[in-house]
Amino acid sequence: MKRYSWRSVAVAALSGAALVGLAACGNGDPGGPGAPTEGASGDGSTGGDGVVTVEIWQNQFQPNDNAWFEGAVKAFNDAHTDVQVNLVVVPGDAWEQKMKAAQAAGKTPDAYTRNYSAIQPAARGGELGSLTEYFDASAWTDLDERFLEAVTVDGAQYAYPIYYEPSSLLFFRKDLWTSAGLDPSDPPASWDELIGAAQTLKSAHPDVVPFQTAQNAVELSWTTWGMQINAAGHRPISDDWTTSLAGGDEYRPLFETYKTLMDEGLLAKQALTGYGDLSALAEGKIAMQASGSWAINQLLDEYPDVVENIEIAPLPSLDGDLTKTTGTLGGWAFVMDAKSTHPKETAEAISFMTAEDTAIPLDYFVKTNFTKLSPRNSVAEELSAMDTSVDPWYETVIDVSQYQVLEPTYDWAVSIAIGTALEKVMQGGDVSEAIAEADAAITKAIADLKLPDQLNR
Repeated sequence: MKRYSWRSVAVAALSGAALVGLAACGNGDPGGPGAPTEGASGDGSTGGDGVVTVEIWQNQFQPNDNAWFEGAVKAFNDAHTDVQVNLVVVPGDAWEQKMKAAQAAGKTPDAYTRNYSAIQPAARGGELGSLTEYFDASAWTDLDERFLEAVTVDGAQYAYPIYYEPSSLLFFRKDLWTSAGLDPSDPPASWDELIGAAQTLKSAHPDVVPFQTAQNAVELSWTTWGMQINAAGHRPISDDWTTSLAGGDEYRPLFETYKTLMDEGLLAKQALTGYGDLSALAEGKIAMQASGSWAINQLLDEYPDVVENIEIAPLPSLDGDLTKTTGTLGGWAFVMDAKSTHPKETAEAISFMTAEDTAIPLDYFVKTNFTKLSPRNSVAEELSAMDTSVDPWYETVIDVSQYQVLEPTYDWAVSIAIGTALEKVMQGGDVSEAIAEADAAITKAIADLKLPDQLNR
């Protein structure tokens, strides 16, 4: 069975510098399906026959995601004689290098995929072109208000969403729970309850890792975005990006929880897999794991025989109130580069694939086994009438998504400050010192990077 690099889409969520080498998952071949043909230009061009060719770059995702992109582009090309799309699939570890090379050569693609947290900063920085005037107004009113907000800067829209997914769910093995005397129908609601369940699992199954979550600075930086709000009631930087808010005692419960997990041996010293990869859980090496809804797709595609033995629940909150956020809504959208020489035709292609006939975006959710959700109200309504039973946890994903929030748009320096501090604590560091260091790092980033200017430019 071919194994793919499951998410670090996980890293699907990263912004700014976090996209460096991490923006997408998969170990795809640059010469594989959808890769550029010999001599393909990096920007839109008009051939001698008058046909405009626009180039769209797509992050390499899971195989069935990739199939939708190829199919949507083919549908556009089949329906148009005056405009054609050249789709280029780029593995995540090559994305930044390839994009920088294209920018240096003046061959930036006309459009590309971008995660939600990166859209507003890129738009404010002049990297993206507005799509507003090229789309029918109904396309914007059809968007869930959260995602309309995510793509809007100063009243103009700079992206059109494809899908979204909650980043934080609790996956666990029902067989290991039952044999340990735990009730799979009564999952933990608080982190104290999760720690208690992990201790019971450790005693009953000493050769199995009780729990796994993010354990390195990069993954801790974004997988805890929701938990940071859960702990403190606010993000670690003020809304105007002028002041660090990470130094108070509000963040102590979050740091102490992660420290307890490691100190009590409830996590492996080294994570068996990345945050987004459920292979070790599916193989019975881990009893519980935090991950995002994209991981359901992995279970359905790679481990169908164990699906009936897996349960999914909301990730616990610190105090047991599951209406409080514990995660963010990740996902991807199409953006148009500000330097596209064919903005009308590029926008036409994006609109065709995402914002018009519901059949094309609906096919995305069918291909990905109903493991993701639609930002378009009309598509979501049609999905609600479809047979989604291929994903036994579809309703859980919908319920959890009500309480998760949009990804933050501040500079990655803020996120990595928290992630680095959490990693230090998990490696035995002092909680108070780690919190102070995070606060100092964010304060320094505010000054050095002029973060308020980034927000207001």
